[in-house]
Amino acid sequence: MSLTEVLPDVQSLSRPDKIRLLQILAQELDRDEDGLIEPARSYPVWSPDTAFTAAAALLQALEDEKGRP
Repeated sequence: MSLTEVLPDVQSLSRPDKIRLLQILAQELDRDEDGLIEPARSYPVWSPDTAFTAAAALLQALEDEKGRP
């Protein structure tokens, strides 16, 4: 069955049923990607809270823009 065939039925679903469908699809995708994220393991996540060089460059760009006529 193709997406084109299913789409009209999905569009006619109620909001709660659409949310449930999203949950089911997310679970299916998770099963398809088995092994990408392992339980009880930590993964590094970049955070801008220590991006001082980027912050300085942004501040400089804002100051330069303020000085333009």
